[in-house]
Amino acid sequence: MAYSHTHAAGLIDLSRRDSPGGELLEPYLDRLEALLADLAVQASQRAMPSAIAYGTSRCDLAAQRDYYDEEARQFVCGYNPGGFADDTVVFARAQSESGQTLATIVNYACHPTTLAFSNTQISPDFPGAMREVVERVSGAPCVFLQGASGDLGPKEGFVGDPAIADRNGRQLGYAVLSGLEGLPSAGTCLSYRGPLISGATLGIWEQTPQSAQTARRQSQFQVESHVVPLGYRPELPKAQEIVSARDGWIARKSAAQGAGDEIKARDCHAMIERMDRQLTRLAVLPAESEFPFPLRLWKLGEAVWVAVEGEPYQVFQTSLRRRFPGVPIVVLTLANGSRCSYLPPAETYGKGIYQESIALLAPGSLERLIGEAETQIASLLAE
Repeated sequence: MAYSHTHAAGLIDLSRRDSPGGELLEPYLDRLEALLADLAVQASQRAMPSAIAYGTSRCDLAAQRDYYDEEARQFVCGYNPGGFADDTVVFARAQSESGQTLATIVNYACHPTTLAFSNTQISPDFPGAMREVVERVSGAPCVFLQGASGDLGPKEGFVGDPAIADRNGRQLGYAVLSGLEGLPSAGTCLSYRGPLISGATLGIWEQTPQSAQTARRQSQFQVESHVVPLGYRPELPKAQEIVSARDGWIARKSAAQGAGDEIKARDCHAMIERMDRQLTRLAVLPAESEFPFPLRLWKLGEAVWVAVEGEPYQVFQTSLRRRFPGVPIVVLTLANGSRCSYLPPAETYGKGIYQESIALLAPGSLERLIGEAETQIASLLAE
């Protein structure tokens, strides 16, 4: 299960049963579980031989979001115009043996945080409009897979206008369609046929069927699962410490409400919410001395899919793609959840950056995960 991670869906968690509307959570989750199980059965029954062709395009929707506010002298989570942002879009088209498009897969790294605190609607954020754009042209389902976006979000984000989310989605959708138009049919490649004397001596390239050896190599399928032990940060707070801090924010909120200070009451409420989320994260952490981080890899032909939980910074995907140039690498984050929270680079620790402040794993964890992923991908590709 890989989550697209929209921030406009609410926190659907049974620990919120006692909140307003909490009685709706359990029936919704029961229905969702049954629906997903039924879809899995349908997918198994309808499986057919197919071929996947991969391509890349570029989209500058995503921006680096660790911005230092010089006046306030603090980091904030928002558009950083001076920061690097990976603009790589990895897409794939699955086709049946008859050439029918079965699905389009879009892998892009950008937090779906167009909509934020002033939004009151349930929304898939930008992946929704992106899917609509691609599906309208392809006539087949489009699946969005969230890449390594711990430090990436849309330039224009944290707004309440769904039209902006749709515009962001169309921007990504058009980038995908542009790439799809140049994607050769599965099972073919562009081959040089030789010179042709004309007004100039032309070099002729044609789409030709792949060789039998290439076809065999691209038909390989392999799945591997590994566990990477990662240390907890030594100053990780205990649950009781967070509960005490939460009680303090509750008292401040009550005092602010009594004084009619709505802004301070709002800020206190946000901090209480942050404490609640931290308690939820701590409650599901394994009791071992190190966090058993799951790393899952699929080798599909000459492409590699990598699934990790949590929210690693973009350097996770840029490092893997730089290490294996020419290999389509699909990166799925938030796979089966986010127990470990963010995985920021070691150099971000201690700077007051939001993602680092709530990270549960020790500095160097992301770098260790990258190294292990590179080792396992190299091993897969060598087989």
